[in-house]
Amino acid sequence: MAYQGLNAETLQIQGHEGDTIDVYVARPAGDGPFPGVVVIHHMPGWDEWTTEVVRRFAHNGYAAISPNLHHRAGPGPLEEVVQRVRDAGGSRDAFVLGDIKASLEYLNAQPGANGKIGVIGFCSGGRIAYMTGCNVPDVDAAVDCWGGNVVVMPDRLTPAQPKAVIDMTSDLACPLLGLFGNEDQNPDPAMVNTMEAELKKHNKTYEFHRYDGAGHGFFAWERPLYRQEQAVDGWQKVYAFYEKYLS
Repeated sequence: MAYQGLNAETLQIQGHEGDTIDVYVARPAGDGPFPGVVVIHHMPGWDEWTTEVVRRFAHNGYAAISPNLHHRAGPGPLEEVVQRVRDAGGSRDAFVLGDIKASLEYLNAQPGANGKIGVIGFCSGGRIAYMTGCNVPDVDAAVDCWGGNVVVMPDRLTPAQPKAVIDMTSDLACPLLGLFGNEDQNPDPAMVNTMEAELKKHNKTYEFHRYDGAGHGFFAWERPLYRQEQAVDGWQKVYAFYEKYLS
């Protein structure tokens, strides 16, 4: 089909416990029905690259939304906000899950929604996507793009993030796609092996794809770590996965 256009804007919705949060939303032109995708940003923040990913999904036929999960760290330049989040030990898992659940509900309430919702996250957002699949029942498919700290030692748990996501695997209630670079250090190949073993142990539906010559963040086309060949294949895997579970 010829490209028909899209609509994109920043809005505010009620997130965890009624907090007002910013979200970036894009949807294809037309009446739908459209599946939905929640785009979970990386630790570098709710940035230009994140909004480009949201528009990319809309271009490909999805209604997409990305909540600013760092909004509770206050206003200011992106680098300062991110540093405040890091200094606090990361965003609180309970708040993050509440904001994502609100984003899911927003998409499902829109005219033309087909009732199917996926989540995708990058870097720390990949960890959150995995965690969301284990804790939010309305998710139909989750994509973890090189999510760090899914596998984490007990001494690295914090009050903000009190439970290792790998220990939530038994509660995973949707298919999971994982994309990883074999040169990454978090998750490194041994951590990915641990994740895969846990998914198999609990008989979960999943697909993992591992890429030689790629490290962390190899989708990020504006950075030196971008790997064009691996990223193109990875995006094809994402679209095929969502076509299978969200159509």
